Amino acid sequence: MTDAQRSSRRSERSRQAILAATRALISEVGYTKVSIEAIAARAAVGKQTIYRWWPSKGAVIFDSFLALSTTGDGPQMELPDTGDIEADLKLVMRATAAEFADPDFERPIRALEVEIVNDPELAAQFREKLARPVDEAKKARLRSAQRAGQLDPGADLDLVLEVLYAPLFQRWLHRSGPLTAEYADSLVDVTLRAFRAPAA
Repeated sequence: MTDAQRSSRRSERSRQAILAATRALISEVGYTKVSIEAIAARAAVGKQTIYRWWPSKGAVIFDSFLALSTTGDGPQMELPDTGDIEADLKLVMRATAAEFADPDFERPIRALEVEIVNDPELAAQFREKLARPVDEAKKARLRSAQRAGQLDPGADLDLVLEVLYAPLFQRWLHRSGPLTAEYADSLVDVTLRAFRAPAA
């Protein structure tokens, strides 16, 4: 192994330690008490190491969350396609509801939402690196359902996703109700009633 390879491996270990430390601190002490200094101490690195890769606490939080959803170059997400759009969407929405109810996921994503509201540059990164690729994967499955005659071929797929996901996100954001499998199923039922292919 060359010196460059060893240095690259050490750098990647440090980077992963920083991301793991960020997630752990958010879970343990909450967003407001997390600082670059605290992350550096937990990851056993210098502050300058963090600033070499990230310009702000919000950027570190975003990448720590992104790391939960990606492998390699970007989000790895492909919705199931069994040929039954109702069954496939219910499987995905149940998993989404369970994820949002999981404290290990819930705390960092709430922290990220705070940062996005106050940081337009971070919001743009979120849309480009995570939201858009994930939405495209979802729309690919919806297009398959359109080709199969299970969804209206003229449906606006961005609107379909909003009808499907926005109520769940709002319930999570405001903590206005439980995120159950039954609730996830009801969102799929409502969405499919609204966007079913017209009867021949």
